Amino acid sequence: MIGALNRVVEAVEADPAADVDLAAAAAEFGTTEYHLRRMFSSLAGMPLSEYVRRRRMTLAAADLIGGASERDLLDIAVRHGYGSTEAFNRAFRAVHGVSPADVRRNGGPLRAQPHLRFRLTVEGNSPMDTRITDRPSFRLIGHAARVPLIHEGVNPHIQAHVAALPASEHARLKELGDTEPAGLLQVSADVDPDYAEGSELTYLHGVAVRAEASVPDDLDVIDVDAGEWAVFQAEGAYPQVLQETWAATATDWFPSNPWRLREGPSIVAVLDRAPDFSTATCELWLPVERAG
Repeated sequence: MIGALNRVVEAVEADPAADVDLAAAAAEFGTTEYHLRRMFSSLAGMPLSEYVRRRRMTLAAADLIGGASERDLLDIAVRHGYGSTEAFNRAFRAVHGVSPADVRRNGGPLRAQPHLRFRLTVEGNSPMDTRITDRPSFRLIGHAARVPLIHEGVNPHIQAHVAALPASEHARLKELGDTEPAGLLQVSADVDPDYAEGSELTYLHGVAVRAEASVPDDLDVIDVDAGEWAVFQAEGAYPQVLQETWAATATDWFPSNPWRLREGPSIVAVLDRAPDFSTATCELWLPVERAG
């Protein structure tokens, strides 16, 4: 996986204006484009598309400053993958906070994106409580909403969605659940493969039921295919410990184990929690398949 990620970065450096052939890079290293995107985002802290944009604008700034003041702005825009000066100006300002004209005039300020290099360091001093389980197809049922993805801290959109449900509805859902993952579940589906901050996902507050179970008409349904799941247990301050566990799957677990993410929802089962939800014991369920 580390080799595949570095090959992607090398392709960006070779021609930042070109689109990266992720499918070819994934095939070369025996993985999938979906897994490659998710691992890049988790390890780099940004989607691949954002890294490409930042590198393009870093090199474009050098063109503007390094004796390029007389060059036509459209030529610079095209050289760095943009078909118009308007699109180039928007991207440049989004990265640097100033316009190309400001840089030509004043030489900055600039926010350079260094060339990424991925390296694997496995310390082995923080074992992860993990199990692999093979599950038949099942259904996730409950109340769904479209919400923005937030990487750190409490997601207020999810918090408001769950708070709007009466206590009686939580009890009703618990009675409907009849299979693993057990209990009330926090489900994230239709997640952007780049895992970009602010991108929309479907959040479902509900339970798991057997594939053949009948579902009340007033509940939303997500059908889940049969397959294997990696289940990670996390215990501590909530939601920080859960978010740290998610990050550790990318930095520690996936690079060290013969598994990769497959498409499907991620599921959080809360096994135990403090009355104010300040701490919790959770299981993070991620759909996986054997790599290679």
